[in-house]
Amino acid sequence: MNAPKQQIRLPADARVLVVALRRLGDVLLTTPLIRSVKRAFPSASIEALVFAGTEGILSGNPDLAGVMTVPERASIGYSLRLFHRLMRRYDLALSTQTGDRPTALAVIAGRQSAGPRDANRFSAKLKRLALSRSYPADRTQHRIVELLRLADLIGIAAAGEVVCPQGEVRADVLPNDPYAVVHAAPKFIYKRWTIDGWRRLAAALRVRGLATVVIGAAADRAYLDAVWRDAGVERRDGALSWPELSALIGAAQIYVGPDTAVTHLAAATGTPTVALYGPTDPRIWGPWPRIGLDRPWHAAGTIQQRGNVWLVQNPLPCLPCQLEGCERRLDSRSQCLDELTAAQVVAAVDQALAIRRAA
Repeated sequence: MNAPKQQIRLPADARVLVVALRRLGDVLLTTPLIRSVKRAFPSASIEALVFAGTEGILSGNPDLAGVMTVPERASIGYSLRLFHRLMRRYDLALSTQTGDRPTALAVIAGRQSAGPRDANRFSAKLKRLALSRSYPADRTQHRIVELLRLADLIGIAAAGEVVCPQGEVRADVLPNDPYAVVHAAPKFIYKRWTIDGWRRLAAALRVRGLATVVIGAAADRAYLDAVWRDAGVERRDGALSWPELSALIGAAQIYVGPDTAVTHLAAATGTPTVALYGPTDPRIWGPWPRIGLDRPWHAAGTIQQRGNVWLVQNPLPCLPCQLEGCERRLDSRSQCLDELTAAQVVAAVDQALAIRRAA
């Protein structure tokens, strides 16, 4: 066992930057690291640097003093101005990725810096020299476990709590009667379940006395029109802020959705969450239950339970392939999801509802 790292020394009113230049779900999964830093340095002012369009998932985060955004594709001129703006502005800057861009931003922004580095690469040697503290990345671990290695690296205790978006919620957001929240439209087609499956699920929820409230992005409206036409559901797609989405899911009897940022959010609210996984490896990207992950997800299984999360897969021999569907592109089909039966998903729903009612 490695000896604990000595806690990094910071001034009482330290400024800390956390660089997380990834997608929505990845940004949400950095919140345990941010909470760890805040608990270790309560007087510190912590800011996050994220891609434009992902900042909403950090709305109302009590551990953050601010959130800055950058475009995914920035010009050289923009990047140079950003470097000048960040130059040694922070007492500590943490990169949550091994990439050159987030590492460079952390090194430039922080008087001290820390982050992961790739193993067995020339660039890893440069990053080891540039960063004040670094460690070799391990992509076989759950993403949150891997991120919390940064807490150990700077010598602070790890907090394993995902922090949900918070803020004002309109009075008409929450239905009066018991309901389920269903999210049918992940960002990428290769993570989609079947239209027939979603419709059968809504019918099963109705039999169990639950209204179905469906959510999704405004950009997915055409697909959701096809999924939910005449299905007797309550549409909320494109109508909710992140804090409202968090509140809606948090008050639901159950949530059902695919491998997407919203499913990670649902798990963090503590609501019973049924997650439909296809090509993605749950050992790395499985939902993180409200009370933390007491034991790792298995690579494949029919129905797995951890805390308030039920993970449903169709365990074909190739699962999990970690590829972009059977055709290796974002708009590909995925056989494992196409052949996942509604009966199996409803069985997981029944398990989750039974435990909730017993509790």
